Amino acid sequence: MRVILAEDSTLLREGLVRLLAEEGHEVAAAVGDGQALVAAVDAHDPDTVVVDVRMPPTHTDEGLRAALEIRRRRPHVNVLVLSQYVEKKYAAELMSSDVAGVGYLLKDRVAQVGDFLDALERVGAGGTAFDPEVVRQLLARTTQVDPLSRLTPREREVLERMAQGLTNASIAQQLHVSQSAVEKHVNSLFDKLGLAHAGGYSRRVLAVLRFLES
Repeated sequence: MRVILAEDSTLLREGLVRLLAEEGHEVAAAVGDGQALVAAVDAHDPDTVVVDVRMPPTHTDEGLRAALEIRRRRPHVNVLVLSQYVEKKYAAELMSSDVAGVGYLLKDRVAQVGDFLDALERVGAGGTAFDPEVVRQLLARTTQVDPLSRLTPREREVLERMAQGLTNASIAQQLHVSQSAVEKHVNSLFDKLGLAHAGGYSRRVLAVLRFLES
């Protein structure tokens, strides 16, 4: 896939350029700030961008704001966001948009090369990839919300893995249960969250987004 990288750490940026090139991806540009990222996307129209949340000049949310602008202007461009910490406000904002082709990973996950490349492939294919720790902290914000309190512990485990972008088969493998058991849990939590009649894959996303408004 054609990728643009936005990371102000030269060492990490160059390391990612080399890694992606070795994996057969085309790195169309590698930049160090949000404005340069938007300009590079306009110039190269990539398949996917990988962007740090905190970038110059203020090192607060420049990368995320650039990612959101790119999604508004070019919704076909997939976005994988990297962050040193779980930025709850920013993660919720990103997840509250159309999350097809969106991912959010902690930078520690980048050190696990296999996990990073798997997330990039999923996002590049139009799926989702949210760091388990990001999902855990976002869901923890909503423990007082009544619909979530109705979920069983197993349903909550399934929901957390759904939010990471895992398929039912992958969830079954992680939880050491059958795929049919996972499907029953999914249908049950859809019922409890009022999503039983929502169509398509969006139900998996809405099951998490329902709790991000607090």
